[in-house]
Amino acid sequence: MRSKIQNGKFTEVILDSLGEGLFTVDKDFRVQTINRAAERLLGIKREKVLGDFCKNVFRTVRCLGECPIQKVLEDNKNVFDLENEMTHASGRRLKVQLNAAVLREENGEPIGGVISFRDITHLEEIHKNLFSRTNFHGIIGTHKSMQEIYDLIEEVADSDSSVLIQGESGTGKELIANAIQKTSKRRDKPFIKVNCSVFPPDLLASELFGHVKGAFTDAVKDRVGRFEMADGGTIFLDEIAEMPLQMQVHLLRVLQEGTFERVGESVTRKVNVRIIAATNKDIRKEMMAGRFREDLYYRLNVIPIYAPPLRERKCDIPHLVRYFMQKFSLLTGKKIKEIDDEAMDLLLSYAWPGNVRELENTIEYAFARTKGNIIHASKLPPNVRLNTKCLGESAETFKSQSLPETSEPQIIRHTLEKVKWNRSKAAEILGMGRTTLWRKMRQYGLLET
Repeated sequence: MRSKIQNGKFTEVILDSLGEGLFTVDKDFRVQTINRAAERLLGIKREKVLGDFCKNVFRTVRCLGECPIQKVLEDNKNVFDLENEMTHASGRRLKVQLNAAVLREENGEPIGGVISFRDITHLEEIHKNLFSRTNFHGIIGTHKSMQEIYDLIEEVADSDSSVLIQGESGTGKELIANAIQKTSKRRDKPFIKVNCSVFPPDLLASELFGHVKGAFTDAVKDRVGRFEMADGGTIFLDEIAEMPLQMQVHLLRVLQEGTFERVGESVTRKVNVRIIAATNKDIRKEMMAGRFREDLYYRLNVIPIYAPPLRERKCDIPHLVRYFMQKFSLLTGKKIKEIDDEAMDLLLSYAWPGNVRELENTIEYAFARTKGNIIHASKLPPNVRLNTKCLGESAETFKSQSLPETSEPQIIRHTLEKVKWNRSKAAEILGMGRTTLWRKMRQYGLLET
């Protein structure tokens, strides 16, 4: 049997010249040939393994029930690009990609099988590292500015210093706060979030520091504040620039001394809380205008983080699009896995004033409109198509222009004006047929314009 598979020295030289590992077995799964690459990859010597059962030599995770050679012999069908794990002689596990095929006599009778494989362990490591830096605790991005944020978060993981995150709305400031918490030494402690803009000034003090029964009209019982809830952990104060000046004094005291009193109480309480704050405003301008205390700013801004707008890291748009497509596939059950080149070009050309949040809404909109498995440009929101495509204007010129309103009549009129009332071009941009556009023009009184 072995002589039928092993056709002399010439075949051996050819096999040994290959960069991929290769071995053959007979119908009893005993190793008949093995090339130099397989010896090197697995740390074995051919003279010690020839004639042995392949499961004893390669010790893969599939040997116990999903043997690829057994599969090709049973199904009479070759296997390609199957991922598997083999065991090096040292015990180290190798991630491999393999192909398996049947070896036959001249009359077609199966006499064994052949497997070729290559080590993809390094590729797995590259993919793992890339993914970990693409999706960093829920933050999506590979742009240099995002990598710097990831590095900073990891470097200050053991710190208790205050953090101030600044950036436009929709840039992911809360995600950054989440990542800081997840990597910190307080990750197993409470993480309390407060949006300072949603509470009236008279209620914000109660929300943050708590109150005692009778402190004000609706105080029917004692209430623990958010700082007490966060004791030992972290508190995230979003929209910190909206905090009234009077409240800023109390927050400054917590930062300096770690103490406070509940509303209506004279008992001083002590807490151990790390503070992460965020704002979409320019704090320095707020200080100059007298709306934010300078001393509080410097107490908060020990570790400053700037969340860049999406227009400054457009290379991350494809990563974000794929992430949101996966998200909405799970939520909607739709099997939409692709976006065509024209649609992606539009997304890359758009200015994204609403940043990542607007991009997420855009993909959700496209999912709602898409019936097939590919998102086409015509399924993107009108404002994305309008701001990047009309009249061949450069994206930089047109993206700075905003629609006067977003209701349908204004969008249609704006589109028609941009294409000099060319209905064919307008219909294409708006993602509707010419007849539909004509009907809507008549409905909105635009035919006589």
